[in-house]
Amino acid sequence: MSRSGVRRVTWRALRARRRALAGLGGWSLVESLPALLAGYLVARAVDEGFLAGRPLNGLAWLGVLAVAVLVGAAATGRTYRSLGAVVEPFRDEVAAQVVRGALGDATRAGGRPDSAAVTRLTHQMEIVRDTFAGLLMVTRGFLFSAGAALLGLLALAPVVAALAAVPLVAGLGVFLAALPAMVTHQRAYVRAGEQLGQSAATALAGHRDVLACGAQTRVTAEVARWVSAQAATERMLARMAAIRSLSLGIGGWLPLLVLMVAAPWLVERGLTAGAVLGALIYVSTGLQPALHTLVQGLGGGGLRYVVTLENILRTYPVSDDQRPPAPADRTPHRRPPTAPGGRSPTVEVRGLTFAYGPRARPVLRNFSLTLADQDHLAVVGPSGAGKSTLAALMAGLVAPQAGTVHLAGAPVTAVDPVGLARMRVLVPQEAYVFTGSLADNLRYLRPDADEHTLEVALDALGARPLAARLGGLSAPVTPALLSAGERQLIAAVRAWLAPAPLMLLDEATCHLDPALEATVEAAFARRPGSLVVIAHRISSALRADRVLVLDGDEPLLGTHEQLMARSATYRMLVGCWDDPVVPSRATSARPG
Repeated sequence: MSRSGVRRVTWRALRARRRALAGLGGWSLVESLPALLAGYLVARAVDEGFLAGRPLNGLAWLGVLAVAVLVGAAATGRTYRSLGAVVEPFRDEVAAQVVRGALGDATRAGGRPDSAAVTRLTHQMEIVRDTFAGLLMVTRGFLFSAGAALLGLLALAPVVAALAAVPLVAGLGVFLAALPAMVTHQRAYVRAGEQLGQSAATALAGHRDVLACGAQTRVTAEVARWVSAQAATERMLARMAAIRSLSLGIGGWLPLLVLMVAAPWLVERGLTAGAVLGALIYVSTGLQPALHTLVQGLGGGGLRYVVTLENILRTYPVSDDQRPPAPADRTPHRRPPTAPGGRSPTVEVRGLTFAYGPRARPVLRNFSLTLADQDHLAVVGPSGAGKSTLAALMAGLVAPQAGTVHLAGAPVTAVDPVGLARMRVLVPQEAYVFTGSLADNLRYLRPDADEHTLEVALDALGARPLAARLGGLSAPVTPALLSAGERQLIAAVRAWLAPAPLMLLDEATCHLDPALEATVEAAFARRPGSLVVIAHRISSALRADRVLVLDGDEPLLGTHEQLMARSATYRMLVGCWDDPVVPSRATSARPG
């Protein structure tokens, strides 16, 4: 998004908070009273008090100035309250857009997590918030302080105002002429930092592959290249400080020099000594600090604001109504194929191949599988065999190098994230529970569920005791106060309520005791649709219709009894699992 897009988003945020801005302007006007009155009151104190031999009159004028300073100081606190009412909602809107965009990219079919999203949401988002607040403060400060000082100079003598205004305008011109170059260098700095973050994240995530391939030198050189690039941009930004100093010298210090040089001429034209002193005060305490704050604010925080927000909006554009565009319906309309037995398949995997790198050994090679409605599949295998990878491929979270995955007849790569959410639910080992009521957590995937439906789900999955301990459906849930098993149970009930026809439990019950785990899996097996369980206990495999063994060689699919006879890996896993044997559905299982 261009700088015009940044201006449009910023202007829209300001217009949406006109009332808060009006409050900020009102208190800023009160805050500028000392800047407006300082020179005039000092001039009166000198001319009508101290130089006239009436020190009490001079002290009285200075007392009025002291009152003005106190009033301005009280107004300063109010300006920050009005500032927060403008800045914080804007920060929340942009942060929400970053989260929506990052989640959309990560959860769409074939999408990949953006490692720079964390930088945008933390470091860059804080830059936007702080610099947006700084821009508002320096802009209103310059307008009110410089405006008050110029009005005061006009009240003293128009010629004095002209002598101060000419170099002030010249200094501003120098600074504004250099702004485009400053923006360019600031943009290069932000992009170098983002590239450095991505390069470092990639190197850390793949450090084992880097060591295995002997690519340490090349990867280190790549990261070092971006470190050098970021250092070069920082040095260039430091050089830009010289231009800011030049503009401050012209616009801030030159008016003082002009007034002091012109003082004899001004006195000859009838200007009093108090008026000359008042003019110097207006320049030194009004115009000069206002210009300094503006130049430093725009040259530092302003550039960071424009470039950082431009980078965020370019990656995650904000629509005109602040809502993400509705996803297009890309689901192909085709009649779903038929599984053996005449049932429509919930999942159809054909020729699936996936590897974590171009030279890595494939986790899955030419793998095919069909699951029909009411199928219950357990996936077992040693650590690293690809069980969670298969679940992610079936859920459409990872794109295969070859082959296809169809859910309800539709290829997952052609279904938008909203459509995929209606077709499958993947429950990972680390259960996600958010702060809120228990009912809110359970309705996360089914917002229209009434209280009776939630009660039925609690009973079906054996979660009634947990709900009672928490205090019922309306009770608040604090994730940090729950055990890992309690979080898994809440996540299981939430998934069970979802209308999706495919459930993928990736060791989602590993922290439950065997009896409760059996209750949960039995509840999932009874619901319409298909169930895939990444097993961590032999009891999960015994309850399944079929078992898929992944061991790095040829995957084997069959019943418990068939695999005990055919798979040495499965026999080894069964011998390692020390669980009580529960009644199995394998006796009536369909052949693989």
